[in-house]
Amino acid sequence: MSSSDIFIGEVIGTAVLILLGGGVVAAVVLKRSKAQNAGWLAITFGWGFAVMTAVYMTGSLSGAHLNPAVTVGIAIKDGDWSNVPVYFAGQLLGAMLGAFLVWIAYYGQFQAHLTDPEIVGDPAKKAVEGPHDNGGAGPVLGVFSTGPEIRVVWQNLATEIIGTAVLVLAVLTQGLNDSGKGLGVLGALITALVVVGIGLSLGGPTGYAINPARDLGPRIVHALLPLPNKGGSDWSYAWIPVVGPLVGGSLAAGIYNIAFA
Repeated sequence: MSSSDIFIGEVIGTAVLILLGGGVVAAVVLKRSKAQNAGWLAITFGWGFAVMTAVYMTGSLSGAHLNPAVTVGIAIKDGDWSNVPVYFAGQLLGAMLGAFLVWIAYYGQFQAHLTDPEIVGDPAKKAVEGPHDNGGAGPVLGVFSTGPEIRVVWQNLATEIIGTAVLVLAVLTQGLNDSGKGLGVLGALITALVVVGIGLSLGGPTGYAINPARDLGPRIVHALLPLPNKGGSDWSYAWIPVVGPLVGGSLAAGIYNIAFA
């Protein structure tokens, strides 16, 4: 794979991943969406289908890592770090592009949601009483990035490490394509189901980022978009879904090298 193929494949694949994954969250939580209140099952399966679609689409170009934690895991496993910066750049740019496309696709729903007094409150009342502390998170931040239900730093970090370790170990132990650099066709389906399983089993505490680019890129877009009453981007938490998955991916690679290599 050339550097240009890797970069283009990761941009396209990660953009599709975030478009479909962020899109299902928007569909479930935003006002005036036909899928509003469809629930956690819709979100977890939507993210799984997003992974499957993106991997099928771009596996032949870049190996479809679509996740810096997967890239780090494969680099540790193979001992080859030469293309890691290219993967990272494509993944972050793709995640930002995908988040921007979610905003385009749900533009009217974002406007309706963020101008609804039931969601954002009464501006006149807020001016008198002051804003309530919600940990820095805005009313639509969850469409773009993750956040904990209970803020306990060590637990939130551990949850992301554990979930990502399961994901990356699944990637490393099955379904690699012939070159050993990414998921093959069967691996795409299996990994999509693993993502669903992680969401159902481990997604409750933090929203299971398990992917630094998936969380950081859309969080940056949330901070930049002209969304009314959007609230903060919760930067105080943002390091956890970056560091946790990278540690989890590294741990999975270490387990693979000890137990399976």
